[in-house]
Amino acid sequence: MPAMTILTLSTAPRLRTALLAYATVLFLSPLGLGRAQEVLTVQEVLADPALFHLRQVTLKGTVRQVQPLDPYEIPAGSTCYGGYLFNLEDDTATLPVAVPGLCGVPMVKDPEVEDGTRVVVEATIQAPSHGGYALSFKGSKIAMDQEGIVQAIVNRITPLVE
Repeated sequence: MPAMTILTLSTAPRLRTALLAYATVLFLSPLGLGRAQEVLTVQEVLADPALFHLRQVTLKGTVRQVQPLDPYEIPAGSTCYGGYLFNLEDDTATLPVAVPGLCGVPMVKDPEVEDGTRVVVEATIQAPSHGGYALSFKGSKIAMDQEGIVQAIVNRITPLVE
């Protein structure tokens, strides 16, 4: 029969300390995950897009040339609605940004932003030469490798209140 560990008065404080430390780590971990990423300039991303490929970045700038997309179909066969494109302009450069539509749910939805809006964008960068497709301003997919497009795919947009 295996030996049993008996909780005694001498081991209770150590157990309590260990549990408190464990609870503290569990409680504080989500706070650390929620911290804001360093804001990059558009030029930093464009200077070495391969470094940022499929990485989430935070960018700040002004929305330009908002272009709602017609409904489009993804390879899985679902039709997506409410997607749109815009350019994000900061003091260093301009980057094409895509906001994917909601797939499988027919709807009419206006873009969340308009020309001239100052925003913080959390997005995943898609760099050329890695395969895949990008959404175009024509409302269709284009092969990224052929076009050499660096594009940000939005995860979250937050308007800046200045």
